[in-house]
Amino acid sequence: MNRLRTAGRPTAASRPVRGRVAAALATAAVLATLTGCGGWEYRENICGGGEYPVLSVGSTGQACVADGEEPEAGYARYPKGKVPEEVGDKWDVYWDTHTLDEDGRIVEVPAG
Repeated sequence: MNRLRTAGRPTAASRPVRGRVAAALATAAVLATLTGCGGWEYRENICGGGEYPVLSVGSTGQACVADGEEPEAGYARYPKGKVPEEVGDKWDVYWDTHTLDEDGRIVEVPAG
């Protein structure tokens, strides 16, 4: 019988196993990243540092005002406890369909 000695070297049979293991690990890393299991999620703030958000009276528009300054005419501070902080948060979505009237009451924005 003629046998090949492969001491210390991987055999042809072990190479595909290593390739499959490497592919499985790479796939797991990609899936963890795509499904949000990577431990990092981007959230965009409504305003930058040193600013606060204000609502356009009578519409769903908004702006950011520097801390310590008052809103311009036609804008008002959000009611306490109902201030959006991040894009898409509970209050940001709420103010897409609500606004303040001239008397400061919360009203629904007419569709259209």
